[in-house]
Amino acid sequence: MKSTGIVRKVDELGRIVLPMELRRVLDIKIKDSLEITSEDDKIILKKYEPCCVFCSSKEELQSFKGRCVCKKCLDEICAK
Repeated sequence: MKSTGIVRKVDELGRIVLPMELRRVLDIKIKDSLEITSEDDKIILKKYEPCCVFCSSKEELQSFKGRCVCKKCLDEICAK
Protein backbone atom coordinates (compact mmCIF):
# COMPACT_ATOMS: atom_id res chain seq x y z
CA MET A 1 0.00 0.00 0.00
CA LYS A 2 1.33 3.39 -0.99
CA SER A 3 1.17 6.29 1.50
CA THR A 4 -0.02 9.64 0.16
CA GLY A 5 1.21 11.65 3.14
CA ILE A 6 -2.24 13.25 3.43
CA VAL A 7 -3.91 13.27 6.86
CA ARG A 8 -7.60 14.04 7.38
CA LYS A 9 -9.61 14.36 10.61
CA VAL A 10 -12.93 12.65 11.21
CA ASP A 11 -15.69 15.21 11.84
CA GLU A 12 -18.39 15.01 14.53
CA LEU A 13 -20.62 12.97 12.20
CA GLY A 14 -17.86 10.44 11.44
CA ARG A 15 -17.10 11.79 7.96
CA ILE A 16 -13.78 12.33 6.22
CA VAL A 17 -13.05 14.18 2.99
CA LEU A 18 -11.24 12.26 0.25
CA PRO A 19 -8.60 14.52 -1.30
CA MET A 20 -9.35 15.74 -4.83
CA GLU A 21 -6.08 14.26 -6.14
CA LEU A 22 -7.08 10.81 -4.87
CA ARG A 23 -10.59 11.11 -6.32
CA ARG A 24 -9.13 12.10 -9.68
CA VAL A 25 -6.63 9.22 -9.76
CA LEU A 26 -9.26 6.65 -8.72
CA ASP A 27 -12.00 8.17 -10.94
CA ILE A 28 -14.36 8.73 -7.99
CA LYS A 29 -17.09 11.19 -8.93
CA ILE A 30 -19.87 12.89 -6.97
CA LYS A 31 -22.63 10.39 -6.10
CA ASP A 32 -20.39 7.34 -6.80
CA SER A 33 -20.92 4.52 -4.31
CA LEU A 34 -17.96 3.21 -2.31
CA GLU A 35 -17.76 -0.22 -0.74
CA ILE A 36 -16.34 -0.09 2.81
CA THR A 37 -14.59 -3.10 4.30
CA SER A 38 -12.03 -3.66 7.03
CA GLU A 39 -9.00 -5.90 7.23
CA ASP A 40 -7.00 -6.15 10.45
CA ASP A 41 -6.57 -2.51 11.51
CA LYS A 42 -7.27 -1.03 8.06
CA ILE A 43 -10.39 0.54 6.55
CA ILE A 44 -10.61 -0.18 2.83
CA LEU A 45 -12.64 2.00 0.46
CA LYS A 46 -13.29 0.60 -2.99
CA LYS A 47 -15.41 1.97 -5.82
CA TYR A 48 -18.59 -0.12 -5.77
CA GLU A 49 -19.35 -2.12 -8.87
CA PRO A 50 -22.65 -4.01 -8.78
CA CYS A 51 -22.51 -7.70 -9.66
CA CYS A 52 -24.80 -10.71 -9.78
CA VAL A 53 -25.65 -12.03 -6.30
CA PHE A 54 -25.34 -15.60 -7.58
CA CYS A 55 -22.30 -15.74 -9.88
CA SER A 56 -20.61 -12.32 -9.37
CA SER A 57 -20.85 -11.53 -13.09
CA LYS A 58 -20.91 -7.84 -14.02
CA GLU A 59 -22.45 -8.47 -17.45
CA GLU A 60 -26.11 -7.83 -18.43
CA LEU A 61 -27.31 -7.00 -14.90
CA GLN A 62 -31.00 -6.65 -14.13
CA SER A 63 -32.83 -5.90 -10.90
CA PHE A 64 -34.83 -8.78 -9.42
CA LYS A 65 -36.63 -8.10 -6.12
CA GLY A 66 -34.12 -5.36 -5.30
CA ARG A 67 -31.04 -7.45 -6.07
CA CYS A 68 -28.66 -7.48 -9.05
CA VAL A 69 -28.95 -10.66 -11.11
CA CYS A 70 -27.30 -11.30 -14.47
CA LYS A 71 -29.43 -12.35 -17.43
CA LYS A 72 -27.98 -15.87 -17.42
CA CYS A 73 -28.89 -16.52 -13.76
CA LEU A 74 -32.29 -14.85 -14.16
CA ASP A 75 -33.05 -17.09 -17.16
CA GLU A 76 -32.01 -20.10 -15.06
CA ILE A 77 -34.29 -19.00 -12.18
CA CYS A 78 -37.24 -18.48 -14.51
CA ALA A 79 -36.73 -21.87 -16.15
CA LYS A 80 -37.29 -23.74 -12.88
